[in-house]
Amino acid sequence: MAVKRKITKNDHPSLDIVASHGMELTGKKIVLCVAGSVAAYKAIELARLLMRHGADVTCVASSAVTKLIQPDYFKWATGNKVITKLTGELEHIRLADYNQSDLIIVYPATANTLGKLANGIDDTPISTVLTVGFGSKIPILMCLAMHESMYENSAIKKNIEFLKGKIQFLSPQMIEGKAKAPEPEDVLEYVLRRFGFSSVLKNKKVLMTAGPTIEYIDPVRVITNQSSGKTGVLLAEELISAGAKVTLVYGPGIEKPPKGAKVIKILTSKEMFDVVKKTMKKRFDVVVMAAAAADYTPENPDKKKIKSSQNVLTIRLKKAPKIIDHIKKIQKDVFLVGFKAEANLSRKELIKEAKKKMAESGADIVVANDIGTSRYRKNPDNNEVLIVNSKSVVSSGWVKKQKIAKFIRKELEDRLKG
Repeated sequence: MAVKRKITKNDHPSLDIVASHGMELTGKKIVLCVAGSVAAYKAIELARLLMRHGADVTCVASSAVTKLIQPDYFKWATGNKVITKLTGELEHIRLADYNQSDLIIVYPATANTLGKLANGIDDTPISTVLTVGFGSKIPILMCLAMHESMYENSAIKKNIEFLKGKIQFLSPQMIEGKAKAPEPEDVLEYVLRRFGFSSVLKNKKVLMTAGPTIEYIDPVRVITNQSSGKTGVLLAEELISAGAKVTLVYGPGIEKPPKGAKVIKILTSKEMFDVVKKTMKKRFDVVVMAAAAADYTPENPDKKKIKSSQNVLTIRLKKAPKIIDHIKKIQKDVFLVGFKAEANLSRKELIKEAKKKMAESGADIVVANDIGTSRYRKNPDNNEVLIVNSKSVVSSGWVKKQKIAKFIRKELEDRLKG
């Protein structure tokens, strides 16, 4: 349980948030080096996240950053003096000499900062702090941010290769031709693991379904839906990063399956059902049914291509098996997460449908969302989900799907703790 911190007259008011979310980093001194990238604004959020878990954070800002963000913002965020230049107080020694700090984070880390560390150049406060920390063997975490073409530069790769094994790198996100800095939540997660925090999901065996299915009308024509598989893939990534052992039964979605998962690719709802039944001969701790599997499938698909000369074509559909309804029959004690997508329902109606699905399937929680709204159709990379259980309903708010995956994972962790 987080302990409310009492502020003395010498304390900065921002320190009131320290350990408000957890005490995992209590007593840890973290140096946050903020290099000259537009992603620097996210460093303020990162500093606050680290503090909320107990850390004492000091920022070192480059001259380029101070043109983007006033140093007072970092002072406001951390309660500590911001280092923008080195003086006779020997700030680099105070922060980065032997045992002076527990971790140095470079967020965001530019190609310039990377090159200086790799080649022993220390002509700025950040590069000097890093040189001292590198020599005193303080752990260094570098979160790269640059254009993709820079990231692919052979000189950059050479510097990364040289530093691999000597410092840690947190992989950037490849978006819109840029190697973007990882999200602050991902950095926090790494730091928590670095200092021994263990998610309740660690080593848990998780079976997931994700993506759409296709149902054959004839050998070349199919019935399907518009699911991309993105939410399921992102959630699988989140569970893997928490230490879970994930088996992903994946339909023909457009998203690339995550590294670290055992991926079983399927096409039809019958194939998905058969694979799930076969796979569940082994014991799982959690089953997450995130796939948009077909509700109906053609009754008698043609073995040959249907001729296009017909003016009217009638196709009889039969109900496909509801895979989620069979999970608890196979493994009674598994923690079951269902998904319920509806279109153009009120919040009250959506919750009612989610609870109905819980009752029918025995799911422990159901993630419900409305994919018929105009804002979702205009921007399907964002969404709002409701997580419904027998006692409460919580909303993610309207956020990117990456944050939705984190939201679902946190709810799952909280439920498994209980």
